[in-house]
Amino acid sequence: MDCMGCMPRRAWKLPLLAEAREVAALRRILRLHLERWGLQELSETAQLCVSELVANVINHVGPGTPITLTVSMSGTRLRMEVHDPDPRALPTLTDVDADAESGRGMALIEAITDRWGVDLAPGRKVTWCELRTGLKAADGHTAGLRVDRAANVLGFYVDVAKLPPGTKRGRLGTAVAEEAAINVIADLLHWLGAHGRDPDEVLERAQTHFLADVEVR
Repeated sequence: MDCMGCMPRRAWKLPLLAEAREVAALRRILRLHLERWGLQELSETAQLCVSELVANVINHVGPGTPITLTVSMSGTRLRMEVHDPDPRALPTLTDVDADAESGRGMALIEAITDRWGVDLAPGRKVTWCELRTGLKAADGHTAGLRVDRAANVLGFYVDVAKLPPGTKRGRLGTAVAEEAAINVIADLLHWLGAHGRDPDEVLERAQTHFLADVEVR
């Protein structure tokens, strides 16, 4: 695979207390990370999963329990884990209305995820779930006409063969591609200026198109 388009998605973790007031901030942080990972289309479902995993700890272990959220890639799946210190309070499936404001628990996780489970260890447990992505590789990007066209354009600006040999090019390739993208944008702005157009106005319109596409996803 050409790693010029690769996107390294390194696992990250966040320690916190299992409190209802923490959930909104936790969802915002997760949304920002998924945007950086190019997985915006999973944002709403992933936020819901994390909310339910934390609520499960609050309801069955207790408010204020120290927990750790870990988000990573499991192959091409997005994996979310909540670690807590009580291996005895196991999550259970309950038959409740999916529209209920509470009590949905792991039944909702079962319904919206690709798979989920619980891993036990001395003095702790990990409740996890995974969401399927459209990725062909963990460091790839989801297919899309705009992304493919951009990759083709960047190919004119970067000679992949000139990257340092013998290196794994995921992170390096992305950094080089980012610099190439900046050069592409700068050249287009020069072209617009040379043809009497206002670059700032065009950038604003392009940003509007980009945000509209993100919302559609």
